[in-house]
Amino acid sequence: MLQRISRPTAPRTTAAVLFAALALACAPRATVQSAASPVADAAPAAHDMSSMAGGHAGHTMTGLDAPVTIPPGALFVEADVRFMQGMIAHHAQAIYMSRLAEAHRANPRLQRFAIKIDQSQTTEIHQMQGWLRANGQFVPDTSSYHTVMMPGMLTPEQIAQLDGANGPDFDRAFLVLMIQHHEGALMMVKDLFATPRAGQDVDVSVFANDVVAVQTAEIGLMRQMISSIPQGRP
Repeated sequence: MLQRISRPTAPRTTAAVLFAALALACAPRATVQSAASPVADAAPAAHDMSSMAGGHAGHTMTGLDAPVTIPPGALFVEADVRFMQGMIAHHAQAIYMSRLAEAHRANPRLQRFAIKIDQSQTTEIHQMQGWLRANGQFVPDTSSYHTVMMPGMLTPEQIAQLDGANGPDFDRAFLVLMIQHHEGALMMVKDLFATPRAGQDVDVSVFANDVVAVQTAEIGLMRQMISSIPQGRP
């Protein structure tokens, strides 16, 4: 029998261990491996973000407003379903951002970090889609990030800023904007656990706490990486 998980926050020790693992994974190597991900539509070649809703004000669910039906006895509530649906869009935009790194001549360390985000968040998207499907809920695909604005997600103007940068300028823009993006994900988890009866389903709870642990560690690494970029850049 699955044990309910109350609302823990990510232990600092877990974040510290993850930070060390991430730093090792992004350490200099002789070559950079290209990303391989099954999420084909997360990074459209045309970079068309024109249909995305603007602003960061709320949890607009344009295009993801399908009714939520909670079966009798379920441990999850509507907030859990909306969280999983919204996080798919959130992850898809992070994957889109990450796939710009190689073409925009990011430094090798940042390229490896971007590949890590691509691969790990692709896996998590499959997990979220599987959970939604298993529980009879609407399952967004990765194109949903075009029509949804969740906390931390980039506006079309910020995407254009990132897409217009190269080399060290891209590195800095990517890190600043990905930190913003990750902090938005942490906010989504905080909002989830602040909602009455949300986060009691074991899969949702474990997933949400993993988001906190991993993305907190990645924020720490990205702040370290920013400090290594040559000064004098915008």
